[in-house]
Amino acid sequence: MNQEKIGAFLKKLRKEKNVTQEQLAEVFGVSNRTISRWENGINMPDLGLLLDIARYYQVGIEEILNGERTVEMRDEKTEETMYKIAEYTNEEKARFTKRLHYLFIVGVAGIILFLVLDEVGLANTAPYEMIASFGLGIALGMLLCGVIFTSRYGARIREAKMRLLHRRR
Repeated sequence: MNQEKIGAFLKKLRKEKNVTQEQLAEVFGVSNRTISRWENGINMPDLGLLLDIARYYQVGIEEILNGERTVEMRDEKTEETMYKIAEYTNEEKARFTKRLHYLFIVGVAGIILFLVLDEVGLANTAPYEMIASFGLGIALGMLLCGVIFTSRYGARIREAKMRLLHRRR
């Protein structure tokens, strides 16, 4: 898959439709800078958005992925399958985001627990010192997990996890 070729094709389709990058950005709810990155082959749209782009330009998803028009008729079954894949991908992203929100909430709760105990002056007393340390440790742990999973290494970690899970079956 040649991103530069796809980007040039997307640019060609936009110009054929006589639409500016700003106008197109409004249609898809992205920034005009994002449109520019697509057209320069720097980034690719998400699968769900790619399907919407294909519908907007009235071309097949295969044409966009190949970066050129084809004379074949679009296969509606293939397009329907692609929409299902996009829907699944979006659901996976939503689940992952929800998990990150839970991590964030637990981290904030840990910080609040520590701050309350520290403010009351119990953070350094014998029975509460362990609870305060636990709260702070949870907060830092959740912060670290959030940083790792939102970085580029998060995707690699998830892929490795999936490979390990599939090997055990």
